[in-house]
Amino acid sequence: MTSRIPRLLVLSLGGTITMVPQASGGIVPVLGAADLIASIPALAGLAEIETESPARVPSASLDPATMAGVAIRIHAAFAAGFDGAVVIQGTDTIEESAFLLDLLVNGDRPVVVTGAMRGAEAAGADGPANLFAAVRVAASEEACGLGALVVLNDEIHAARLVQKGHTALPSAFRSPLAGPVGAVVEGRPRIWARPPRMPRFPAALGAPPPVALIRWAMGEDGRLLGALAGLGYAGAVIEGMGAGHVPAAAVDAVAALARQMPVVLASRCDTGPVFTRTYGYAGGEIDLIRRGAVPGGMLSGPKARLLLGLALRESGANIADCFAPYS
Repeated sequence: MTSRIPRLLVLSLGGTITMVPQASGGIVPVLGAADLIASIPALAGLAEIETESPARVPSASLDPATMAGVAIRIHAAFAAGFDGAVVIQGTDTIEESAFLLDLLVNGDRPVVVTGAMRGAEAAGADGPANLFAAVRVAASEEACGLGALVVLNDEIHAARLVQKGHTALPSAFRSPLAGPVGAVVEGRPRIWARPPRMPRFPAALGAPPPVALIRWAMGEDGRLLGALAGLGYAGAVIEGMGAGHVPAAAVDAVAALARQMPVVLASRCDTGPVFTRTYGYAGGEIDLIRRGAVPGGMLSGPKARLLLGLALRESGANIADCFAPYS
């Protein structure tokens, strides 16, 4: 990036930030990227902005195939000389979308994902401030080399660390394992942590193979696992209790599943890595790893599911090697 005004691609996929009330009640996604950018005149001096609106959907309706298409579009924009990209979407799945972009977009130019917790016509709507901050970050040299970022409430989060932690508050997003990597202060992005980039995957059109996500709870005996292969799943992520544990009664079911497909072990806790060498009882992480489960490291269940899907799409990929950088 040089001293010239940065050139940014802003893609809108929908979400609360684009929603306005409808006559029948509730808010729905209506606004596009051009509408959102036009509502913030101060952006004109920050960057040369090109807008596109590939979708107008709530984020629960986004999927990996859509985000793969977004990654391909960003690759094309970077090849055409754009200096950064901003992706606007709903907050429900931002942590997953941003992680996919982190895995699929090569290079060091900033990719920033943002949204809003309040609709465009709500009192105290946070969309304009979040979008302004996101553009600031995407247009900055400070954000280069950080991978995909999530910017809301003036905080800058690394995609692999961020989580949505509240259903309503503008401060809903957090990175409980390590904290935000920076913040927008006095209108300027300030970065105080630079986590290393992780290995990336080719951005290809289409959905990766389906991966099941199973969250363990007290009394669950694992009978659901036996149905996964017949339902067409190619892999599974188990969100175990604590540091990655299941009841002793379920270990045979986990072992049987691991003989049929790759099984990744995550934790249902909000944060912290899966253990690999502490608990040796039946159903503990040592036992499950010996039976074929792959430890998912620090990744949450939803993010481990996305990584496993991309790994399964790559012929010959070693699943354990794909997860090792996150340990």
